[in-house]
Amino acid sequence: MSDLEHLREIDQVLSGRKIERDGFVTQSWRRCVEQYGMDPAKPSPAHIVTETRLREHVEQSERLITIARSGLDALFRQIAGRNYVLLLADAKGVTVDYFGDPQFEDDLRRAGLYLGSDWSEDVAGTCGVGSCIVTEQAMTVHQSDHFDLTHTPLSCTAAPIFDTSGKLTAVLDISLLRSPQPKISQSLALSMVKASVRRVEMANLMAESRDDWVLRFSTSPEFLDVDPEAAVALDGSGRIIGMTHGAEVLFGGAGRSILGQRIDHFLNVSVDNLPDLMRDRPTQDRLISLHDGQALFGHAIAPQKARAFLPREADRRPAAFRNLCGNDPVMLRLITDAARLAPATVPLLICGETGTGKEALARAIHVSAGGSKAFQILNCTATPVPLPTLESWPDGGTLLIDNLDALDAAGHGTLLDWILRIEGMPIRVRPRLITATSDDLASAVTKGRLRKDLYFRLASVRLTLPSLRYRQDIDWLIDRILRRVGHGRPGMLKLSPAARTELKARNWPGNLRELNQTLEVAALMAEGSVIDQPDLPPEPLQPDKSQETLSQVLAACNGNMSVAARRLGVNRSTVLRRARREGLVR
Repeated sequence: MSDLEHLREIDQVLSGRKIERDGFVTQSWRRCVEQYGMDPAKPSPAHIVTETRLREHVEQSERLITIARSGLDALFRQIAGRNYVLLLADAKGVTVDYFGDPQFEDDLRRAGLYLGSDWSEDVAGTCGVGSCIVTEQAMTVHQSDHFDLTHTPLSCTAAPIFDTSGKLTAVLDISLLRSPQPKISQSLALSMVKASVRRVEMANLMAESRDDWVLRFSTSPEFLDVDPEAAVALDGSGRIIGMTHGAEVLFGGAGRSILGQRIDHFLNVSVDNLPDLMRDRPTQDRLISLHDGQALFGHAIAPQKARAFLPREADRRPAAFRNLCGNDPVMLRLITDAARLAPATVPLLICGETGTGKEALARAIHVSAGGSKAFQILNCTATPVPLPTLESWPDGGTLLIDNLDALDAAGHGTLLDWILRIEGMPIRVRPRLITATSDDLASAVTKGRLRKDLYFRLASVRLTLPSLRYRQDIDWLIDRILRRVGHGRPGMLKLSPAARTELKARNWPGNLRELNQTLEVAALMAEGSVIDQPDLPPEPLQPDKSQETLSQVLAACNGNMSVAARRLGVNRSTVLRRARREGLVR
């Protein structure tokens, strides 16, 4: 199809004069024009993000990349020699892992089939990755299905990857620079990418659920133990605390959350029956069924025996760092680096969103280096900036420069002059400088908002704290906070499975500070020693959902506690307890 014919067809489809494209293509074309303001007559080159942005995206996806890598290696071996390229994009559409033939590297980079390419729909138009993110459906965007003329030679087949809470977390895409004309030629590619995604989700669930029961399903006994179709993770009471997307579809259809529900709500099996479904039983005897009568074969995997939770390198952490993280690989590497740097005197720059624990890391570095010396904080939001006197450092110590981005140009000059005076002091009494910021100071230097000579005096080494939503040790953090806020209660403070699931699914823009505040409020709201889902305060940046009161819900449900509980997504006992508290029932 020529460029002119492609433009004419977009016009005809959007005006309703021609309907020959798949429905998702038509809808995406409409979004490109009406929402993103794109002009199909103005093709744009492939967009490759900067190295700094790519590094951020890769760091945030590091755990998934590690889990998916072996499966993607296997997939690429299957398609090797057929001129396919394999892309793993994060939920924002940026390619964070890539497999391609090196001899076509230049062509692939120009086409955007490369590491760091941004395939979000509002940047690239209708495409496999971007449209898959919008629809959360597997699809093939073939040649002239693409909106942008730059991409019409390509054929892109993509499938979404969901995390264990049902949230889209990545997209797997296999693409061709040039392909046969019929779209059906990519049907095998679609089957392969969907199967690979299923295996990646399964590996992710197994990695997250080593200490929980996992129940895997297959409609065929032959594939049950080697390549099951779906799986759920269960807590000790049989409630679902994790799932693959296949399980969500199997139990309720896409879009219906099954988290927090008991497994016997969907299957004729309870947690007490799980040992009967373990591998030592013949596969054909492990037959279970949905309540609608559909037969399945089940494979139960018991929790692994108790063992040291932290890897060997974490056991060697200095005591000052041990309370900063659990079993999170990014944090463990960061702490290893920080511990090695602690005895030195080089200035450190600690980066991270607000609430990620920058001051806590700075104090740990200070203590590890000999914490009996002074630790002072210079808050740059104060006016004028309260610079300490040089005489206040008789034996060295640490100065934490906080909120550097709040200073104007004059403040930068004043601070630089003060640092130059420090550099003239004897090393034994010179304070160690640590700067904490939630701003991108390197970008600020490039844009002229920060003096280069000041930046390089503060940023000899940069340590970047991950956001809470990307940390793997959130359970460890939750339990640690619960022990603190529950201190003095008669029983140990705990979270219900539904409450824990909701907390782990939140976005946490306030990071650790927000998590602390949320659990402190929830502990006050809870009756007894168990925090349930209704005890959790709403997310601060979400619209207020409290207008519908319990009395209104009960009235709409004709007083039926079970129906009200399903509507609210909580246990019936929780509704009854709240109703009694509010005087709605005796």
